[in-house]
Amino acid sequence: MFANLLQYFSPRDPEPVDTAFITEVRVHQPVPANPRAEKIILLCWGLMAVKHVAVIWAVHHYAVPFHQLWVNFPTFLLGLVATWAYYARD
Repeated sequence: MFANLLQYFSPRDPEPVDTAFITEVRVHQPVPANPRAEKIILLCWGLMAVKHVAVIWAVHHYAVPFHQLWVNFPTFLLGLVATWAYYARD
């Protein structure tokens, strides 16, 4: 414990000069959002909502042997992944 304390009282060697300076700075500009692409994404979400309502109606109206989420959930999940991939790009 005292050995570590003694290092604070002894003189230190100065750091080398070449490590004290910044050698390179890289700045990445964010990619601006494309209004046309965002409108297409919004349109696709609207079409998916219409499709979800149509599938729910069809499953309740006709006697189909499966739940509507077997169709709606993969569509919703793929829409989420595609929207996330657009907004998380860099």
